[in-house]
Amino acid sequence: MPSLRTALLQSSGRPGAVAENLKTLDEAAARAAGAGARLLVAPELFLTGYAIGDAVPVLAEPADGPGAQAVAEIAVRHGLAVLYGYPERDGERIFNASQLIGADGVRLANYRKTHLFGCFEQEWFTPGEQTVVQADLDGVRIGLLICYDVEFPENVRAHALAGTDLLLVPTAQMHPFQFVAESVVPVRAFESQMYVAYVNRTGPEGEFEFVGLSCLAGPDGVVRTRAGRGEELVIGEVDPEFLAASRAANPYLADRRPGLYGSLA
Repeated sequence: MPSLRTALLQSSGRPGAVAENLKTLDEAAARAAGAGARLLVAPELFLTGYAIGDAVPVLAEPADGPGAQAVAEIAVRHGLAVLYGYPERDGERIFNASQLIGADGVRLANYRKTHLFGCFEQEWFTPGEQTVVQADLDGVRIGLLICYDVEFPENVRAHALAGTDLLLVPTAQMHPFQFVAESVVPVRAFESQMYVAYVNRTGPEGEFEFVGLSCLAGPDGVVRTRAGRGEELVIGEVDPEFLAASRAANPYLADRRPGLYGSLA
């Protein structure tokens, strides 16, 4: 099975400017497709910006709203799947969500962040209730989490047990927590035997300072590609054959003893 070439868009776009952010996504999709990528991953809340405060309810939209339609057009135009973050409105509730749209423009998966970080997120968003959301892309089982979610090992292990091959984690990782990008994410990939694409915002935004350092980590704990601190598009390979060999050699999942872990719940 061929590798799934995956592009990571490290950018904060323009907070509050949906049209400008869609333009940035379109330009990145063109570059990614030109480099042979079949998947483009954008950061947490990329459609609207993260630190938008009172604009959250104004810019929130349904999963099939105009933003989704615009991203679908980008995916079709450039012939690759796109994962993007956005504030999802469902009735009176708003979720910090991410959505995967296929190269044919079809919505493949929508995930709502289950673990909300800090006062800002807890004020504006409702936590999601579904831990494992997946879709298949080019023979690779894709799983979705968002930022803080990946810092809970239970979330990633749940994906491992459900067969996720590539975990997409759009994020808004801020100073001084850069050790998550540098150390935690590669460990998560190793301990649960999967690829993890961790895609961050960058630079100052409101009260936050995003640290960049987006990466694609492999099941051996080795980072395949890593961005710096600025705006950047980086590309890495998700190799199903290497993943299968790594899982065969690493006994973590096979050696688990679930009967001992009841207290964790």
